[in-house]
Parts: sequence; C-alpha cells; structure tokens
Amino acid sequence: MFMSTHAKGQFDVKLTPQAAEDGVGHPSIGRLGLFKQFHGDIEGVAHGQMLGVRTAVEGSAGYVAIDHVEASVHGRRGTFVLQHSGTMRQGQMSLVVTVVPDSGTDELTGLRGRLDIQIVDGKHYYDFAYELPSA
Repeated sequence: MFMSTHAKGQFDVKLTPQAAEDGVGHPSIGRLGLFKQFHGDIEGVAHGQMLGVRTAVEGSAGYVAIDHVEASVHGRRGTFVLQHSGTMRQGQMSLVVTVVPDSGTDELTGLRGRLDIQIVDGKHYYDFAYELPSA
C-alpha cells in the first residue's frame, strides 16, 4: 500500500558550464553541471548534469538532465534520482521531471513521483507529488 502526498518549497540552483569532451557530441549541444539546495518539505541537495540545445528560433530549445538527490522528504531521509525532459517552443515551456523507478534508498525506498517546477521573479519553486510505501 502507498501513501500519496505533496511536498512544496523553494530551491536554489547553481549552473556550471562544462567543456565538451573531445570528439563527443556536437558544438551546438551545451553541457552544464547542476547543484541544487532544497528548502521546505524537501531539505537537502542535488548534484546533476544537463544537456541542452537552442534552435535558431528565438525561445525554442530542449534539455535533458539527471539529478542525484540527497535529502529528507517530509522527514524521511535517503537518496533518489530525478530525470528531466524539457522543451520550449517559442517561449512556451513543457517540462516533465520524474523519479527514476527504483532509485530511492533508505527511508525513501520505493519512492515514485513527479516534480513540477515554477520560476517566479527569478526564484525556483517545486511541487513534488509523490508516493511512498506505507510504514
């Protein structure tokens, strides 16, 4: 049996440009290191990597990313992995961020869910709809 709930709060993001590997990829694909600090119902950090590309059309782009999260979610500690897939078409954003199946550890074993992100006045907010096996 699973219990379902929402975790909400804010997070800070630091993006670090990374050099392309020799002979790998294409110059139009950017690579960034990610560091996130979560506050609120999720308390902890995430380390990850992002690949992105912008098109010749203003406001159109795409990105994928993976975050390894070390945190507590409503007081339950552990780690899990988030997978991002985002596109923007002439300024209209579509983003899906989900927990990688079976990536939860410790008190977050069995975690599944989806994280929605909103950016308001330059600040990042999350709403994490998730399920965990009942204790």
